[in-house]
Amino acid sequence: MSTSQQADPLIGRLVDGRYRVRARIARGGMATVYVATDLRLERRIALKVMHGHLSDDTVFQSRFIQEARSAARLADPHVVNVFDQGQDGDMAYLVMEYLPGITLRELLREHKRLTVDQTLTIMDAILSGLAAAHRAGIVHRDVKPENVLLAEDGRIKIGDFGLARATTANTASGAQLMGTIAYLAPELVTRGTADARSDIYSLGIMLYEMLVGEQPYKGEQPMQIAYQHATDSVPRPSAKNPGVPEQLDELVLWATEREPAERPVDAGTMLARLRDIEKELGLAPQVARAVAVGMVTADAAESRELTKVLPQTAVTPTAATEDVDNSTRLRQRTRRRTTRGIWLFALVLMLAAGAAGAGWWFGSGPGSLVAVPDVSRMSLADAEALLAEQQLVPQAKEVNDLEIPAGTTVGSDPTWGTRLDKGAPVTVFVSVGPASHEIEGLGGRPADDARGILTAAVVTVGDDAQEFADADAGTVLSVTVTPRAGGESFACTDGCTVLEGDSASMLVSSGPVPDVAGLGVDRAVRELEAAGLQVSGDRPTEYSNSVDEGAVIGILDRPEEGNWRPGETVTLLISEGPRPIMVPDVSGRTVADAIDALRAAGFEPGTALPELVWGIFTVSRTDPQPGTSHRPGTSVRVFSTG
Repeated sequence: MSTSQQADPLIGRLVDGRYRVRARIARGGMATVYVATDLRLERRIALKVMHGHLSDDTVFQSRFIQEARSAARLADPHVVNVFDQGQDGDMAYLVMEYLPGITLRELLREHKRLTVDQTLTIMDAILSGLAAAHRAGIVHRDVKPENVLLAEDGRIKIGDFGLARATTANTASGAQLMGTIAYLAPELVTRGTADARSDIYSLGIMLYEMLVGEQPYKGEQPMQIAYQHATDSVPRPSAKNPGVPEQLDELVLWATEREPAERPVDAGTMLARLRDIEKELGLAPQVARAVAVGMVTADAAESRELTKVLPQTAVTPTAATEDVDNSTRLRQRTRRRTTRGIWLFALVLMLAAGAAGAGWWFGSGPGSLVAVPDVSRMSLADAEALLAEQQLVPQAKEVNDLEIPAGTTVGSDPTWGTRLDKGAPVTVFVSVGPASHEIEGLGGRPADDARGILTAAVVTVGDDAQEFADADAGTVLSVTVTPRAGGESFACTDGCTVLEGDSASMLVSSGPVPDVAGLGVDRAVRELEAAGLQVSGDRPTEYSNSVDEGAVIGILDRPEEGNWRPGETVTLLISEGPRPIMVPDVSGRTVADAIDALRAAGFEPGTALPELVWGIFTVSRTDPQPGTSHRPGTSVRVFSTG
């Protein structure tokens, strides 16, 4: 067991009281996969465990559970089975079918170009599994060779439905772009949307790669590749591999049309056409096996034959038994000597011709050429030494690469396997890490525009956070970027520099909180709930000179600083009407003075006396009495004595 295996705390652990972890198989950006034993059913399974730092992220948790639900809905022999999904403490996991073998990526890395027979076999299986997904309304969204498993027993399955969504929910989030950009459909680059036809485009790129041995689009930066997907047409595979039948040429071109409407509508339609092609070519899918159990190499593929068993024929010679005389024996001996001399002379001529041919072959013919070795994923010094051993001249060139660490070689030009004259130059591409991009200010832009800018820079954008603000709904309020390599997050609202592979989160306006001042309570509740807010059952009240009694004055302030967010609970403030005022004591004053004083206090005074005598008569009492409180505008009756 390696040091990394020993250091893994999950090795040997019993998960959920049922699954005993044995060893680690693979590690990705979202989860690690282990081989484990199901103690209850006594079988070997694959345990996919979400990384601990993502366990508190509800977006990743929902994506993880979505994979289980999406795959569990599919009952097809060409889809990796998901048996269970659960939580052990803070650890989320999936229980999947264990398939010892290799991926299609490993097969392509080993053999580059596949035979037509192999390609038909693998594509038939992939399309069968994906057709089942499309029939169930599921779009895979991350079709690539890394997600195609070739088991040792010959089974071929498609897995990793972590990005899958229903076909009706086709808006692309930043999660889609976690898939390899080499297989990205044009509509994902230009519009950020995906459906079943996006899977078909990815399959078309994979079909091209299996037939040709390389991807159709190349570039020093992923952005260049994405641009080619959006603007160029995939060439015919036969332009690079003349052995590709015309029918497969046409299938690749059909599947990789830039406009989704021009492609097969789903995997079932493409599978039907593939099987028609199999009949036209007189070929049938064979049992595909991993390399360890006899995958055919490119050299053997020229004849399109896997294994030939030659029948043995029993030969029973008959011998003459009759006697011969001395003269007959002498003639036979002489004939044998003559024949032997002819054969010796012919052998000398053949050896001479062979020597001349060998001199030509190794001197100026094909034998004088050397094959370019595979110099990918190693240090530059090791690559230069390997090329020098083949008497080739290395020339280093720096390139950006999202996956390969800085200082590690990416590949060469010409590619490995190409035969060159000794002393020929070979360009060695050395990764300098992800490319950087200058992002302009995103604050105040529509969220879709900001997402497109970040996506084009190969930055993963999570689900938007929302809050109510004075800005129009859908307007970006702030953007925060988290570096892929780790470290502190930083603001990108007013622009920033990002590296491909970074992730970003956006805070987006939900528009202003609805103004419910002056509305009735029921109507105010309806408008606030329609905007995405919850309304508390508490109804605190307050006097208001401007809002009628029983109507809504507004909502109470948010307990914490900041703006309200959808889903939060607000409390309505209800009006009690104007605040009551005290009746002043006007006894002993003239009726005229009393009337003026009561009006100034906010009441509506009245008396039975004519106004001509108000200045003569004095006030004896009022109704209501002095010192009592009443609403402004209340009538006050003034009584007097002569």
